[in-house]
Amino acid sequence: MYEPTGLRARKKQRTHDAIADAAVSLFLEHGFDRVSVNDIAAAAEISKPTLFRYFPTKEDLVLHRFKDHQGEAARVVRDRAPGVEPMTALHRHFRAGLDRRDPVTGLNDHPEVVAFHRLVFGTPSLAGRLARYRLEDEEALADALGEGIEARLRAAQTLAVLQVLARANWQRIAGGRTAGDVHPEAVADADLAFGRLR
Repeated sequence: MYEPTGLRARKKQRTHDAIADAAVSLFLEHGFDRVSVNDIAAAAEISKPTLFRYFPTKEDLVLHRFKDHQGEAARVVRDRAPGVEPMTALHRHFRAGLDRRDPVTGLNDHPEVVAFHRLVFGTPSLAGRLARYRLEDEEALADALGEGIEARLRAAQTLAVLQVLARANWQRIAGGRTAGDVHPEAVADADLAFGRLR
């Protein structure tokens, strides 16, 4: 029987999401290192080989949420309007993320987002894997900025600044403040940081 590609893709996406949701729930409840791949497969009602077809490593069960943002800085630079400097485009993009409370900026006080960030930043294997993603982002941004050591330096500095800004926002919120309360400081910090980058 013929099954439309769209339906097959939707079923595959539902399975992917169900596995990821089961994993993150278990990780948040018990901690990353205390949950086995077998526990996740059982919770998602799938086999272990099926789980690995969707997620090659245990870390990928968490960090796939960052995939949407992979290469984002490079895309912002490549897609900027004519006459707009790369740092101006990145600054505007980050400020817009703060305004919409994008979790990647660290300025989101939804309890599940705060717990998720605590899980990622508090688990060495996850933080290490995230650093590898950032290295790929750095290479993509350097390519978008130009050639040579200057482009690589600017890319590394920019991504380090974005990481520091996001972590500072998350730490304020993890300390008990609301996103609305932190927002003016987050904006001021972003303006200062991008001013220095320029």
